[in-house]
Amino acid sequence: MKEIYDTARQSMKGFCRVCRECDGNACAGEVPGMGGLGTASSFKANVSALRKINFNMRLVHDVVEPDTRVSLLGKDLSMPVLAAPIGGVSFNMGGGISEEAYINAIIFGCREKGIIGCTGDGVPDFIHETALRAIKQAQGHGIPFIKPWEDKELFEKLEKVKQTTADIMGMDIDAAGLITLKKMGRPVSPKTIEKLRQIVKQAPGKFILKGVMTVADALAAVDAGADAIVVSNHGGRVLDFTPGAATVLPGICDAVKGKITILADGGVRTGGDVLKLLALGADAVMIGRPFSVAAVGGRQEGVGQYIDKIRIELEQAMVLTGVSDVCHVSRTILHGF
Repeated sequence: MKEIYDTARQSMKGFCRVCRECDGNACAGEVPGMGGLGTASSFKANVSALRKINFNMRLVHDVVEPDTRVSLLGKDLSMPVLAAPIGGVSFNMGGGISEEAYINAIIFGCREKGIIGCTGDGVPDFIHETALRAIKQAQGHGIPFIKPWEDKELFEKLEKVKQTTADIMGMDIDAAGLITLKKMGRPVSPKTIEKLRQIVKQAPGKFILKGVMTVADALAAVDAGADAIVVSNHGGRVLDFTPGAATVLPGICDAVKGKITILADGGVRTGGDVLKLLALGADAVMIGRPFSVAAVGGRQEGVGQYIDKIRIELEQAMVLTGVSDVCHVSRTILHGF
């Protein structure tokens, strides 16, 4: 992993410092780039919310080989981790590798390790097109996300997704405030429940709504018929001064657990962080920036090594808290909960 990080640091120079502690401090305001918007308060909140949570260490038990396998939205995964949808290698990551090489590293690296990678969307069009091509080459093993475009572009992209054979797709509704896209003639916007219902009905298979940070929006996603939500503030890249995902996750889980699949995203750096979010109620976890660094620094092999690292850390945290199965993680493993 050190070699991968060193290579990424050179390739991403000026866009990401590949800090020892990826916490949003060194890259505040660096958007485009890998930083957080404005003061990076929202990026930092994601990380600090997880750091504040401590484990209750338990060792009087019989858990030796914890089970990390999970079934999620009809997919059997080796652990409850997905690579979050990120695109725009040239203007966010320095262009050290091509968009195609990056997406292939994510999609095929995740597939090889038994998890699933998500792909992003944006301008120019080759971001989305490259992603869909990779998913099609992987026989549909990937989850394409589209932005909340206005109707013509949105439904055109829905049709393109159908051609990949992917049976899960998502929309990162948290991109709805990207004014830069509007200035480029490609406006995005929030969606009403009625519009979400229409989108869900036309989606090819299961539908994920990413960017849910309130109970009200979680209930709206359920009402609209979405299959899953991602509790996420878009990595702190769209609105300054939001709480961290881990802060709002328990309340959202209390409101909609069992009615919809719940994923969480934001500030996850270790397998221990994954276990914390599972204990707070998430069914699975998305990881963003660390996957990008691994892909840029080591291509598919780098992604695979990062996944191995997360898995080892997750298994270790499970043993040290007495958790035998990722499908049954209680908040009691967390101190003060």
